[in-house]
Amino acid sequence: MQLGVNVPNFGPGTDPGVLREWARTVEGLGFDLLMVSDHVAVTPDVAQRYPEPFHEPFTTLSWLAGITTGLRLGTTVLVLPYRNPLLAARMAGTLDRLSGGRFVLGVGVGWARQEFDALGVPFGARGRLTDEYLGTLREAWRTGGGGGPVPVWVGGHSEAALRRTVRFGDAWHPLRLPLDRMRSVLAEHPMPGFAPRIALRLTAAPVDEPERPAGVGSIEQVLDDLHQLRALGAETVVFDPYHGDPEETRRPQAAWQDLTTVATHWKAATP
Repeated sequence: MQLGVNVPNFGPGTDPGVLREWARTVEGLGFDLLMVSDHVAVTPDVAQRYPEPFHEPFTTLSWLAGITTGLRLGTTVLVLPYRNPLLAARMAGTLDRLSGGRFVLGVGVGWARQEFDALGVPFGARGRLTDEYLGTLREAWRTGGGGGPVPVWVGGHSEAALRRTVRFGDAWHPLRLPLDRMRSVLAEHPMPGFAPRIALRLTAAPVDEPERPAGVGSIEQVLDDLHQLRALGAETVVFDPYHGDPEETRRPQAAWQDLTTVATHWKAATP
């Protein structure tokens, strides 16, 4: 099972130097995958949690591809209705080709109504558009228009998202779901693959809460989460060390320390 990191590509502390250090840290610790988020118009609903500067994901990952070697790169998640699907297919295929086949396209339907309005995309049609655009992506890659194919991870856990994963995806990519919820979904819905994104916040003492998020707690609890996810068939688990406060982006050292601890203990536990 591979491990990845969702790196903040936004916020007051995120400049090119910090992004470069994130990439060096993630690759240097032996993680397999670096992913970033997607917003195009940082409207007030987006800015509360993901403020400017917000570095566009394809551009950012193309730059990071040039300063990394074996690290896979991806989006968690690209809001697919925001871009013409032929353009998205071309950008994803080009990034994959130029990086030596290292790109993973995580996609979702989006949630920020004000951002949809700013881009002139109907919010109520986002699910239908995502399905339509995924079909266009697959067809473009099948016929050689835009390079590819690129691995597609589909986010979301609604019934529509699960159907979307089975129809178009290479893996189900749930974001921050409890372990029990992921286990029940996988028991009811056979998936083409499983690559969850979980939180990462280490605590000195175990977290004794019924709804403890996966990835939150003592190092022993987080290692047990990883073992359980591997038993559920996860090919990749992506850690998300960002917890919603933009000021965190000014202090990445805390996240780097948690990632160091996890990487060290995971290597020792999985010879």
